[in-house]
Amino acid sequence: MLPRLYQHAWMDDDIQVFRDQVRRYVERELGPHMDGWRRQGYIPRETWRAFGELGFLLPELPEQYGGSGVSLAYQLVVQDELARGEVSADTAVHTIAAHYILDFGTDEQKQRWLPKLASGEHLAAIAMTEPGCGSDLKALRTRARREGDEYVLDGGKIFITNGYTASLIVVACRTGEAGSKGVSLLVVETDNLPGFQVGRRLEKIGMHASNTAEIFFDGVRVPASNLIGEIEGKGFAQLMGQLPYERLLLCVPAAAVIELALELTIAYTKQREMFGQTVFDFQNTRFKLAQVATSAHVVRTFVNDCIQRLVDGTLDDAAAYMAKWWCTEEQGKAVDECLQLFGGYGYMAEYPIARLYADARVQRIYGGTTEVMLDLISRSL
Repeated sequence: MLPRLYQHAWMDDDIQVFRDQVRRYVERELGPHMDGWRRQGYIPRETWRAFGELGFLLPELPEQYGGSGVSLAYQLVVQDELARGEVSADTAVHTIAAHYILDFGTDEQKQRWLPKLASGEHLAAIAMTEPGCGSDLKALRTRARREGDEYVLDGGKIFITNGYTASLIVVACRTGEAGSKGVSLLVVETDNLPGFQVGRRLEKIGMHASNTAEIFFDGVRVPASNLIGEIEGKGFAQLMGQLPYERLLLCVPAAAVIELALELTIAYTKQREMFGQTVFDFQNTRFKLAQVATSAHVVRTFVNDCIQRLVDGTLDDAAAYMAKWWCTEEQGKAVDECLQLFGGYGYMAEYPIARLYADARVQRIYGGTTEVMLDLISRSL
């Protein structure tokens, strides 16, 4: 039994009711399909329509845009419960894309796109990474040139979550000079769009239900009114402005997965017998599980504190960077320790612990690698 966590102000009765609703839906409507979705390599886009209709996709949006007008803590609870149900990161990317529009878009852009994102009519992706630039967004080469009332978009992106299923993509592209001042964000609606092509669905070592794809733009024409904020060269600042919240979208699943791995391992070691006793009865097992339980408690406490600071408007960049690298590193260590206690069964893909192990590895890479986070933190010292 984990220690009782300190109740932060954001963890009120309303959010607990909301959490219970999301958990029941994930267990009943999504969980039974996950094996099939992992085998096919993606969750069908239409799956998220019902999720959106229940108000689970973007509850934090203002009511005039299809949300419930609640705090960002509600979205983080959704991500918590999806991670607990081993559901992929599709909606985390979706909400990040929506927030670029919410925070930096014009009134017309918000009215045009946000209700469709909240309902699940659109599934969103973010296209930043290119074959020649990962974390170094200042070096991106995908270019949009202005021709009258349109932009003509050329280039390619890689490692795009939802790239195969998305119908709306926020594209980081170059509209001006080299460096950060020439970067803009352009919204591209992809259904039946000439010149837009989805390349390979990339095979990954984990996160098999989350589609990751290459995408290409060959003379794609996009209305100039799709430029987020209407002013060129603001894209890099817009990307940086969302970072604290985006980091928490990775930290919350880290906490959930550590707790899930711990629960699974405790249950397994208490029923698995070896040398006349259960695996749990060995002192080494109990010590290892005690260490993982401590990690689970500390990670969750740190994450909950960051959520409170996010809700209060006091979460600073450095704290978000610290949370991202440390929580995801702890996730990797904890799941590895738990898998070891399963013995050979821990290496079998049919066991959830094996999937948690494979899925955890990317947490230290996407959303800013551990090394990038440490570099950013060091700049604030």
